[in-house]
Amino acid sequence: MASVISPSSNRQDDTPVWEFRIDKEADIVAVRQQVRELAKELGFDQFAVAALTTAASELSRNVWVHAQRGVARIAVLRNRPRVGLELEFVDHGPGIADLDRALCGGFSTSKSLGLGPSGTKRLVDEFNIQSAPGRGTKIVIRKWKKEF
Repeated sequence: MASVISPSSNRQDDTPVWEFRIDKEADIVAVRQQVRELAKELGFDQFAVAALTTAASELSRNVWVHAQRGVARIAVLRNRPRVGLELEFVDHGPGIADLDRALCGGFSTSKSLGLGPSGTKRLVDEFNIQSAPGRGTKIVIRKWKKEF
């Protein structure tokens, strides 16, 4: 069973926010599925849906692998005329000692491909990361729906 904490409106603009605990592998799937469904509902093109789904999967997995627990928040953004999705991932794990190196790609502390943050950054329109050793990591990404 997924660890959905809520769909709520806790932002100033009453934008719905879905919050998921990430503390087991199944939670990665739940976050990924929610992002995919919202992106489709909002009318993102198939490439944007795939990019958002991949980003959600990568960042959720990073929380689980490196910190064992954390939170994912998914919010629909409405900035007329633009529509987008914002995904926030927060953990209180070991943090990232060398952010520059981690964002270059190909660097991994978990025997993976090392494409998590760097690969995600290339998939989205906006990317922000805050991390420090012993203090955890917070990553916020945004992707805006393209109007054709």
